[in-house]
Amino acid sequence: MSRFFSRNIGFQGRLVRGVLGAILLIAGIIMADFKLWVCLTLVGLGLFVVFEAVRGWCLARACGIKTRL
Repeated sequence: MSRFFSRNIGFQGRLVRGVLGAILLIAGIIMADFKLWVCLTLVGLGLFVVFEAVRGWCLARACGIKTRL
């Protein structure tokens, strides 16, 4: 299991995921005034993507899918 969660992205991939996570979190906060389920979905995805950036780990790559970054 530890091999599954080992680092598998570099600085550029972490940076992209960090920016994407921040955008998703901001969008989720903005959507809180309109639809709660959309807000919770965006915030959940944003937190997961920020986790990927901080950890240096990509779920898609861990599952064997090749990504560009």
